[in-house]
Amino acid sequence: MRNINEILEKINQAKPLDFGIIFSDSIELFKKTWVQGFLLQVFTIIIMMPLIVVIYLPIIGILLAQTKNGYSDPTPFADFFAGMSIISILFIIAAVFALSTISFVLNAGFFRIMKKLDFNEEVFSSDFFYFFKSHYFNKTFILVLATVGIAIVALLLCYVPIFYALVPLSFINMVFAFNPDLSAGDIVKASFKLGNKKWLLAFGLIIISSILAQIVGMIMCFVGVLFTAAFVYHPTYLIYKEIIGFEEENPFEVIE
Repeated sequence: MRNINEILEKINQAKPLDFGIIFSDSIELFKKTWVQGFLLQVFTIIIMMPLIVVIYLPIIGILLAQTKNGYSDPTPFADFFAGMSIISILFIIAAVFALSTISFVLNAGFFRIMKKLDFNEEVFSSDFFYFFKSHYFNKTFILVLATVGIAIVALLLCYVPIFYALVPLSFINMVFAFNPDLSAGDIVKASFKLGNKKWLLAFGLIIISSILAQIVGMIMCFVGVLFTAAFVYHPTYLIYKEIIGFEEENPFEVIE
């Protein structure tokens, strides 16, 4: 198990990386991982569906009723939101954080799968659920809270800081996936250190890969976005791989 000082030292000694090579390698790696990337989107949708139904079904019912009546009346919406108690709002917030935590561990599982495919190792669908263990959930919940908190503070500071925070935040899940025994604070520290070190490169790759994934997905009749959405994770994975790298796993730890 690597400690935080070893990881920070690797980041300090990071070699220059080429934008074109990282992007080209991302496309090649995506050819190996697109099926698992699609499964990641499907699992995420399935997990989020109950929350979507609870929040949006009443609103959709009001819209349908207004469409049937042929006029738009804001009163039902006002009554709906006024009728929501503090307990209901707190329940929705808690549900959002709980589902976000589950989504977080799913993404962490996907990064492990990406590494296996990168090194031509055998993968299984169960690898998505590698981090669905009780001793990981407290840490992942703290990391989700930290991510949301940092993003909210960045947004409150006139939006510009969110562009800076975007890069370090994109590494938090990945640092956790490959160093799950680090404390939550050390994971955030390493993510920001790596994000600061390669901010311009990572930001450019994230933006370009996001745009490319959306364009290609829409060309494929919009449903294709489910297949291309995970492409955005590949450049940041390769940056992590080139700078921090991976340590050998203990086979007994993988079996547990």
